[in-house]
Amino acid sequence: MSVKFTQAAARFIFWSRWLQLPMYMGLIVALGIYAYKFFIMLSNLVVNLGTFQENDILLIVLSLIDVVMIANLLVMVIIGGYEIFVSRLHLDDHPDQPEWLDHVDAGVLKIKLGMALVSISSIQLLRSFINAGNMTEHELKWEVIIHSVLVLSVIFIALTDWLIQYKALQIHKMKKGH
Repeated sequence: MSVKFTQAAARFIFWSRWLQLPMYMGLIVALGIYAYKFFIMLSNLVVNLGTFQENDILLIVLSLIDVVMIANLLVMVIIGGYEIFVSRLHLDDHPDQPEWLDHVDAGVLKIKLGMALVSISSIQLLRSFINAGNMTEHELKWEVIIHSVLVLSVIFIALTDWLIQYKALQIHKMKKGH
């Protein structure tokens, strides 16, 4: 193959990362939908406050927290994914730049996303336990199993990332010593 063809193919492959841009824009739309859902739920709570029992209020507040955590997850995916896989955001001097963005890589993003999913699952599980009277034992059992699998998955991802970094550090030390 010619050098020109190989270079053109490489440029095209590198350009293909921009195909993710419409996906990130779609996630921004989804974030807007969650913001709308949050305010509908909040206004329903405020307007109907006198008719709710304490457990009802707690379940609604947990639902609000769940929506916020999903929104946080979306923001991490949108900003972190764009920064890692598409293009730099060039926010170095912006006062609102998230702290985690300074040291984000694919491994860190996976761990952060996993932790966010475990947190969302925890809220869902707490909501289910509070509302256990309206659920079957089978449903509760499966929620606990799914949550446990998420927790174990995040632990496995974190350990794998740690081992990769540890191995890279050892290789770096060996090269530096020679």
